[in-house]
Amino acid sequence: MSSVVKFNVLTVPEGAGATLEERFAKRAGLVENQPGFEEFQLLRPVEGTDKYLVYTRWRSEEDFQNWVNGQAFQHGHAQAAKEAQEEGRTGHGHGHGHGHGGPAATGSELWGFEVIQHVKAGS
Repeated sequence: MSSVVKFNVLTVPEGAGATLEERFAKRAGLVENQPGFEEFQLLRPVEGTDKYLVYTRWRSEEDFQNWVNGQAFQHGHAQAAKEAQEEGRTGHGHGHGHGHGGPAATGSELWGFEVIQHVKAGS
């Protein structure tokens, strides 16, 4: 069976990238222990786009869906929204959720792919 890759494509306004990155750093550990999880990367845009890519790789579509519908996913997004509201009240930055301070990401798309070829260094 081939792995499944998901890209969450986040549109991030100018100046909000550092806050988005901080949000993900605080959420470390929420996905790593999930059954079927294989890999995570947060990709910062360098040129030509305002979109961050959140890359995750899973053993199967079922494993990904189990995570999305599970408690760890819900807890992580609820916590991000709460922190965004707190930042909105204190006037600091923008969160990765929707709060009074506004979201760090103003748009989100989910792209899914099946891994057909995977080449690593030295193989």
